Amino acid sequence: MLDTLDKKIIAALSEGLPLEPKPYALLAQKLGTTEEEVIARIKKLKEKKIIRRLGGTLRHDQAGVRGNVMVAWVVPEERLDAIGKTFSRYPFVTHCYVRKTSVDWPFNFYTMIHASNEEECRNLVKSLAEEHSLSQYELLFTEKEIVRRMRKYFSEEI
Repeated sequence: MLDTLDKKIIAALSEGLPLEPKPYALLAQKLGTTEEEVIARIKKLKEKKIIRRLGGTLRHDQAGVRGNVMVAWVVPEERLDAIGKTFSRYPFVTHCYVRKTSVDWPFNFYTMIHASNEEECRNLVKSLAEEHSLSQYELLFTEKEIVRRMRKYFSEEI
């Protein structure tokens, strides 16, 4: 179970770390604790798999990565876990999700694929489909970004 300090640390991390030499010391100061305590708590949260990783967020469109596509796939139920684990190992795949289908939408597996341009995305998807014998999929290219932000966890609780 998370205590109040854990929640405050997670809330602060979801805002992003300041770009300075000792970001955890500044975070600790704001939270009224020590840098060592903040680092120890983050390590425990990672060990418990509550935090998966800490990392930067790339604005791929501003960095010149123009190709990104959500792919909706039809994957046989018995292959979902294996396909998910396999696809998640590709460096150009950033998300893998299983979702429910509906009568006129048979797609149950979703990936986000990023490449330098739309054509490269299409080629990567085609290769994945052929390599893994998946013939039914839809490419859902981004037409317009409306909002992009990190989810803020626990900020309303503390």
